[in-house]
Amino acid sequence: MGFARTCSVALLGVEGVVVEVQADLEPGVAAFALVGLPDKSLTESRDRVRAAIVNSGETWPQKKLTVGLSPASVPKGGSGFDLAVACAVLAANDRIAPKSIADLMMIGELGLDGRVRPVRGVLPAVLAAADAGYRHVVVPERTAAEAALVPGMAVLGVRSLRQLVAVLNDEPVPEEDEEGADSAGRPDPMLAGLTVPGGGVGTGLAIAFGGTARVGAATGSGPAGSGLAVPGVPDLADVAGQRVARLALEVAAAGGHHLYLKGPPGAGKTMLAERLPGILPPLSRQESLEVTAVHSVAGILPPGRPLVDSPPYCAPHHSATMPSLVGGGSGLPRPGAVSLAHRGVLFLDEAPEFSGQALDALRQPLEAGHVVVARAAGVMRLPARFMLVLAANPCPCGRYSTLGGCDCSPGAVRRYQSRLSGPLLDRLDLRVEVEAVSRSDLVGGGRAESSAVVAARVLEARGRAAARYAETPWRANSEVPGHELRTRWHVAPGALLTAEREMERGTLTARGLDRVLRVAWTLADLAAHPRPDPTDVLQALQLRTGVNRGAVLAST
Repeated sequence: MGFARTCSVALLGVEGVVVEVQADLEPGVAAFALVGLPDKSLTESRDRVRAAIVNSGETWPQKKLTVGLSPASVPKGGSGFDLAVACAVLAANDRIAPKSIADLMMIGELGLDGRVRPVRGVLPAVLAAADAGYRHVVVPERTAAEAALVPGMAVLGVRSLRQLVAVLNDEPVPEEDEEGADSAGRPDPMLAGLTVPGGGVGTGLAIAFGGTARVGAATGSGPAGSGLAVPGVPDLADVAGQRVARLALEVAAAGGHHLYLKGPPGAGKTMLAERLPGILPPLSRQESLEVTAVHSVAGILPPGRPLVDSPPYCAPHHSATMPSLVGGGSGLPRPGAVSLAHRGVLFLDEAPEFSGQALDALRQPLEAGHVVVARAAGVMRLPARFMLVLAANPCPCGRYSTLGGCDCSPGAVRRYQSRLSGPLLDRLDLRVEVEAVSRSDLVGGGRAESSAVVAARVLEARGRAAARYAETPWRANSEVPGHELRTRWHVAPGALLTAEREMERGTLTARGLDRVLRVAWTLADLAAHPRPDPTDVLQALQLRTGVNRGAVLAST
């Protein structure tokens, strides 16, 4: 009789549960039983583990083998348990000292040849192991850099089961040829387990870096780092005119506010939204770990880039379903666009074309900063603190507010505009009418401010807000509850009179008044005011309602 145990992690969304992998050998007819609520891919590990052990030059025990995954009540799936199962079997068969793996965390898939292949979700799995008190983890060599992001963890990256057995037995470690992209340019097969087919395409997530696509402001060499523009990255200087819309974009970036852009086709709504990540500050270390964990689980973490240090930008097509936006799918839910855009920008172009059910599903994560998805297989809590940017035409033909004339009937215009529900719009801090670009702005307007210049102001404003909220759990104005703003940080005397009158008339809700107050604080931070004055509140009210109230809206 032989018994051994080691540990691995079962992922439920971006949260992990430590699982004890136990192997027991008993005399009897040779058989292999795997118990503990495994899914189909985990059940198939019996064949992968047997072939990997044999092809690694080890002996497969000809006894009754039972492998248990505890706690048995937690659903478990994926191929990341292969390495732990194989080592538990070898230890039960006295090939490895059972004590050497008892407190060791193991994550990795085994190929039939014994190679250790990378899997998705290594970062959140190692974070869960660290929270549970584990300090040593074994992962595939390709994901060792991702695992090493967790402070206080000793990470061992291995290429094969043979290498791990040699390390555990204090034997000479055999050399293993590293697989990679060949001379014909074919992709590296060892990276196949790290990505989900279509994962980035289906969500509209920009996952490339450098000069092709954009995740957000680069640290060190980007707009928020050295003040230099990143080559190939959309720049605000490309946007002609749109003085008010540019200010709204700057305010949104400085305070983390949600933004609604409404205007005719060709006015530059999409151009503005695409340039928003370029003026956002770089992610902090904690924010980077949160974003990387979500992207790792979703299978869209770029190879060779273990840490996402820039705000993500996600722009799904208007045919996206509700599960693709908030998370879902068969079995255990997967992260949706709201989680993939965590700490970044979620841009919904042609917003009225989205399903009303999908749009209204955004209301809860907009307020809470997370989304709870319940399915028969389990309940999952995913982070979802993002900046929402909606873009819409004023009517189906798009010419409702232009001099060219509109061909739509009043009923068609009303139905089109009502596709965005009142409760959803009430949660958007900024609502801006984007006017058609004039000939003078397009031809003779000169070059506007670049993203680097605007990003510098945004960074300064964020710094002022962070200093003000240093002793609180909040860092941006959009995160502060309205009650706290009204009671702890007061505006100038009489500054809220106009907003309070709008509330009495019924044109501004209580939530709307709180959001006007948040935007006013952001405008004050941009202007280096110690607190919002009547002009800041009037500008905030104008940006909130879209109604001209005589305030001069200009870039600060």
